[in-house]
Amino acid sequence: MALLCVCTPPLLSPKLRNKRSQTHVCIANKSNPVTAINPRTLLSSQSRSLLIIGDKRFRMPFLRLAAKPNLMKVGASSEEAKSLNPETTEQEVFAWSSVILPFVFPALGGLLFGYDIGATSGATLSLQSPELSGTNWFNLSAVQLGLVVSGSLYGALLGSLIVYPIADFLGRRRELIIASLLYLTGASLTAYSPGLGVLLIARLLYGLGIGMAMHGAPLYIAETCPSQIRGTLISLKELFIVLGILLGYFVGSFEINAVGGWRYMYGASAPIALVMGLGMLSLPPSPRWLLLRGIQGKGPFHEYKEKAILALRKLRGRSSDDKASEKQIEETIDSLKTAYGDQDSEGSILEVIQGPSLKAFIIGGGLVLFQQITGQPSVLYYAGSILQTAGFAAAADAAKLSVVIGVFKLLMTGVAVLKVDDLGRRPLLIGGVGGLAFSLLLLSAYYKFLGGYPLVAVAALLLYVGCYQISFGPISWIMVSEIFPLRTRGKGISLAVLTNFASNAVVTFAFSPLKELLGAENLFLLFGAIALLALVFVIVLVPETKGLSLEEIEAKISK
Repeated sequence: MALLCVCTPPLLSPKLRNKRSQTHVCIANKSNPVTAINPRTLLSSQSRSLLIIGDKRFRMPFLRLAAKPNLMKVGASSEEAKSLNPETTEQEVFAWSSVILPFVFPALGGLLFGYDIGATSGATLSLQSPELSGTNWFNLSAVQLGLVVSGSLYGALLGSLIVYPIADFLGRRRELIIASLLYLTGASLTAYSPGLGVLLIARLLYGLGIGMAMHGAPLYIAETCPSQIRGTLISLKELFIVLGILLGYFVGSFEINAVGGWRYMYGASAPIALVMGLGMLSLPPSPRWLLLRGIQGKGPFHEYKEKAILALRKLRGRSSDDKASEKQIEETIDSLKTAYGDQDSEGSILEVIQGPSLKAFIIGGGLVLFQQITGQPSVLYYAGSILQTAGFAAAADAAKLSVVIGVFKLLMTGVAVLKVDDLGRRPLLIGGVGGLAFSLLLLSAYYKFLGGYPLVAVAALLLYVGCYQISFGPISWIMVSEIFPLRTRGKGISLAVLTNFASNAVVTFAFSPLKELLGAENLFLLFGAIALLALVFVIVLVPETKGLSLEEIEAKISK
């Protein structure tokens, strides 16, 4: 016979708990013997309890267990115990239809970032073609081509620098509206560029939109969606970026034979930017941001509180007399005040490079740095050019194969989203980075002595894309969001974003000149050697964070 003791505290906020309202359930069956309960888990106060033996139930006094909800089955398996553990926190009731638009419109910012990557792959072929460019300045030097390709990334770097000190003043919604306007202006100006100078300015403007969108979108999604699906929605941001890349590849394949096709490839993002901007105008500000402004004394607190309640009601599609929104806002206010009470000041930039924060930055910054310097932006931006030199001489053939690569990238991203919390971060990183190194060495071998087998280049590109999408692609950003201590999390993530965009821009700009200087075979050999170094970095320094709370991760990093 086994004895099960279940402690179920009331599902209320801590301030509303009644010390007498806890119920204990004890269940006895014949499968295992009853053994003693460790007395150290017991407290002195009494509460109502229930004894269940077979089909009979008996009320009985029982010693109250520790304050945290517990489930004990003496002599039972862990799986049985897990199945009996009651839910300990009240979860928000919501309709899926009410969370779709507050996710999709910000996520379009990520899609437009991905679209620029995919469209650039085909646009570089069109822009340099004497027959298809439709210009008299098609004969671009390696440096000029590098500026065209990496112009949006330099803009993103500049945008992330500009937005950091003003982000809390603007708010997530206005930040995304401005990003959509920059996307729209940059795309339209690129499509109508009369010369290289205007084209470079347009690429920079589009990049400013990328920098602002990549900062504002995850914040808006995280602060407005129900907590129980927050992780799922944020992880889907990478999927939207990949969808954008694939869309860029598709548009490139359709317009590759058109005169001035590069204009259509870049200009096609303008309608999406317009939809994003109009969508964000229809959404309310983030309720959490409104409350933060009130707590920080930026205006009358009661006004910000009322605005937050109205914003939450609009987000969830609730009526004007709804009480659930008021309750949620009150609970959020309590948690924010507690957090601000625990922190006497914000962590400074210098604090990010000291103590546990420095270790976290080495891990997070190292991951996003290796993410770029193993060649990822170059392989994606120049996929069409690589396939042309690999034997697919026609621009149309190279563009179509780029679409195949984009579809494969999308599928592998789905695998990563589904498996990262099952297999863990380290196994996916180690396996993926190892495959990354092998694919880059295979590309180098193709250019050295396997030139007669163009399918080798296609296979190497697919392997590269697949391994990247199950490792560096999503997991680097998951790790960055997890490992920084609460006190320096905002600034630590900011530095990681800057590291990512800066290294992305440098690698993308340098790829074409380095390819001319070293040759493709030696350049991919260099990337392969860096990938092997990244593999050592992951094995030695990157911890496993699967299943750990943020507090447990912080304690683990601090050791």
